Amino acid sequence: MQLPPLNALKAFEATARLMSLSKAGDELHVTHAAISHQIKHLERWLGRKLLQKSGRGVALTPAGAEYYLAVSGSLAAIAHATGNMRRDHNMRSIAVGCIPSIASRWLVPALPSFRESDPDLDVRIVYARAEERFDDESLDVLITMGEDLLAGRESRLLFSRRNQPVASVHYLAKRNWTVDKVPLAAADLLHDESVDGWKEWFRKAEIKAPEPIRGPIFQDFNILATAVIAGHGVALCPVEVFRREIERGDLVVLSDISTAETQGYYLIISAWAKKPVQRFAEWFMKECNSSSPPR
Repeated sequence: MQLPPLNALKAFEATARLMSLSKAGDELHVTHAAISHQIKHLERWLGRKLLQKSGRGVALTPAGAEYYLAVSGSLAAIAHATGNMRRDHNMRSIAVGCIPSIASRWLVPALPSFRESDPDLDVRIVYARAEERFDDESLDVLITMGEDLLAGRESRLLFSRRNQPVASVHYLAKRNWTVDKVPLAAADLLHDESVDGWKEWFRKAEIKAPEPIRGPIFQDFNILATAVIAGHGVALCPVEVFRREIERGDLVVLSDISTAETQGYYLIISAWAKKPVQRFAEWFMKECNSSSPPR
């Protein structure tokens, strides 16, 4: 079996994925010059040009693009096999990383039903940040915002992130407003991390936004959810994620105009996930498609 230099393969894969020699160097903890040297070594070994300059970065040549598909898939398969070897091969437990907004509303309430169906498999739930990416050496499942397009990953859409204005009936009653006649520019606006979400919504709705846009800003989305349900004001919320609160009448949707329609929440697993992980993924997909409350 004739294999190319493996360090050069790693340097090429990271550079092609990140489209940057310096970013590849940061990821692999070597210098920009070392990455460049490894790629030139690989190109000499293959007798083909893989990368070319493009502005301040790099771009793949046609040969490089074809080679990257094979290399990235092969390295992903090796990483997955290595992760499996390092973990318990009997799969008596699986590790699930989940962002809090999905964990508190969907995963944790429904978990007893999975334990009933798979009593011999333990599930370890760990906190995941919204920007966290899937790492199959530490996780079997990642539930987060956004899909993972890397080779060797399987991303399954759970919910759209379509945001619409919502409020509690208590807040509307306090302001003597009806659901179909809420002057949102005059409402107490609640914000997720910044006021940018509401700026975008007013622009799409073609409504003059208050100047300045005010209201409390919540870094944690679960705290924002608590505030809107408690009647503190109006928030932009992903209505699919809040489907049960809306069905129960805890929240009412105030407008059909939405933002972030192209974004979503995904369940991510390895393309070579073992059967227990596949069973968990299929179970949770079914839970998220159900409108009935968890048992």
